[in-house]
Amino acid sequence: MHIAVAGNIGCGKTTLTRMLAERYGWQPRYESVSDNPYLADFYADMKRWSFNLQIYFLNKRFKEVVEISKSQEIIIQDRTIFEDACIFAPNLHDQGMMSDRDFANYADLFELMMSLVRLPDLMIYIRSSIPTLVAQIQKRGREYEQTMRLDYLQGLERRYEQWIAGYQGALLVIDGDNCKFGERPEDFVQVTDKIDAQLFGLFPMV
Repeated sequence: MHIAVAGNIGCGKTTLTRMLAERYGWQPRYESVSDNPYLADFYADMKRWSFNLQIYFLNKRFKEVVEISKSQEIIIQDRTIFEDACIFAPNLHDQGMMSDRDFANYADLFELMMSLVRLPDLMIYIRSSIPTLVAQIQKRGREYEQTMRLDYLQGLERRYEQWIAGYQGALLVIDGDNCKFGERPEDFVQVTDKIDAQLFGLFPMV
């Protein structure tokens, strides 16, 4: 089984992935950050490094999808290949930070990969407003993220909402502004109750 956690930068994906992996005994797959050779360069000069970064993520995420499809474990994944291709790359292209040529090349590669990729058994989307995201990005204090442009985050937010509005698979949406699952145990219980309802039918949806 494949569970995925999606959402904008700073929404709490990694925290929720870790907590759910511990709660259910699922195998976590975290987004590569500390060993990413392009991330710091990208935030310093998005236009120069956007294509390199997105190809890096696409490669990593595709390898993960192939591994997940072969695994007998229940795996929970922090961010998916769909977010890279449907949100991050198009947002960079829209904002003039990825050329038409590079974006067309990227899109062709993604379409080829899609012949081998299926949707997760459950997609968990954390919906957070820009003020919440900015506060959490500042709180976690990653130096390379402190120069992130606000319009970049806003563009991602619009793309996420468009993507989720048309999503065709099993979906659970969490209100990241009000559901503080990482801070309040009762909020985390609300999340797990909804997951149990989606996956096992144990509780009525509220």
